[in-house]
Amino acid sequence: MQRFLVALNCGMLTLGTTGGPLLSRLYFSKGGHRKWLSAWLETGGWPLLLLPVAASYLSRRAQDPSALVVLTPPRILLAAAGLGLATGADDFLYAYGLSFVPVSTSAILISTQLAFTVFFAFLIVRQRLTALSVNAVALLTVGAVVLGLHVSSDRPAGVSKGQYWLGFLLTLAAAALYGLVLPLIELTYKRAAGGGRVVTYALVMEMQLVMGFFATAFCTVGMIVNNDFQVRCPCHSPLSPHSTRSRIGVCHGSFSSFLGSCMETGRGRLVTEQRLAATT
Repeated sequence: MQRFLVALNCGMLTLGTTGGPLLSRLYFSKGGHRKWLSAWLETGGWPLLLLPVAASYLSRRAQDPSALVVLTPPRILLAAAGLGLATGADDFLYAYGLSFVPVSTSAILISTQLAFTVFFAFLIVRQRLTALSVNAVALLTVGAVVLGLHVSSDRPAGVSKGQYWLGFLLTLAAAALYGLVLPLIELTYKRAAGGGRVVTYALVMEMQLVMGFFATAFCTVGMIVNNDFQVRCPCHSPLSPHSTRSRIGVCHGSFSSFLGSCMETGRGRLVTEQRLAATT
């Protein structure tokens, strides 16, 4: 059963991380311009995490009628809220950058998050650097530089050189911010494990739930300020069929990505260690 759940979660993660960016880019290439909406969809699936959290509570309640509803200490929940706001800002940077650069370029730039993760993990959680990690960082850096030197070759139609560079830099900023968030999540887990407390699956899910809620709330405020709830299409209808299909597709991919990444985190491994393992 455990292997089945791991395979299922990996499949959901693969589906979301590959399909989500493609559908988001399709939305922008077909005339969509709601960056805050695209950012909102990155973590809009947070209510789905209520299912494993509720199941965990019911299981504990069946064994102990006096079981706590929330396992996570208040100070850890507060830290998770702050991480959620940072994640919301990262989602917006990523969505804004993707509106001006192709998916292939965005994917390579986002992969530099591993380099930022290595750097911030070394500073924040004293993660030991290895030769393979340093080599991976160097290769990712060279890849980003090569992309920057060939701006005209992959610039999407209708995107100016200035817009391309803006998207390029914002995508790098999104990678850097997420590279900072991951070690902070690991540090939060370490704080949560203080005093002999065990970092359980339920505790991880509660933290991810709080992070998803505040990230989505951050983007919701941005949508309100930007009047994204007043959608107008060239056909003068509230929503054209194509726009509806695109947004449902982006929503499905992003929900799968978020749920898959959250459940994979719940396997008991620290988030930063999973990302750093990819470099070796």
